[in-house]
Amino acid sequence: METDGLEWLLVPMHQLVSWGAAGAMVFGGVVPYIPQYRDIRRTQNAEGFSTYVCLVLLVANILRILFWFGRRFESPLLWQSIIMIITMLLMLKLCTEVRVSNDLNIKRRSFAAADSKDEEIKAPPRRSYLDFDLNYFWHWSKFTDYVQCVLTFTGVTGYITYLWLDSSLFVETLGFLAVFSEAMLGVPQLYRNYQNRSTEGM
Repeated sequence: METDGLEWLLVPMHQLVSWGAAGAMVFGGVVPYIPQYRDIRRTQNAEGFSTYVCLVLLVANILRILFWFGRRFESPLLWQSIIMIITMLLMLKLCTEVRVSNDLNIKRRSFAAADSKDEEIKAPPRRSYLDFDLNYFWHWSKFTDYVQCVLTFTGVTGYITYLWLDSSLFVETLGFLAVFSEAMLGVPQLYRNYQNRSTEGM
């Protein structure tokens, strides 16, 4: 009888805990990037943050979403991938704006410091996704280039997934690649820290 009496309380509590866990799963992955975003925005310095982290997470989450079409998993994980993609695009947008702004400031300082009008001031070259220059891959001057690259990757992998969706081997490989690429997340930041000899800006 007591169990029946407490059931009215336990069912909503269970539902509340379930929603809380799902919310934590969806938004938990992006929480570490909030202070990083604010720090980059405040200092106008993105040198400590590797944009390759964004690349790895974008690839991993796009592959995870495509994997969902072959083998359905819990919807909070699907939403987590969507939220993470949006977050990484926002991080890329900020980092690109900061980098371009800093390049312009350097150009202005160089111009002001020039003694002679004849002295030519060279602006940093603009890099584009459509240059297809592998030396500057993921170091483009405009955010739209990153979006084009992400859309191209999504379109190509989406089409391949559509063609091979009936193959369980392909679907499992897709899932493995999603998990594997996400597991390699620390490598770009580790390399950036090694180059900078610092963890500042992480």
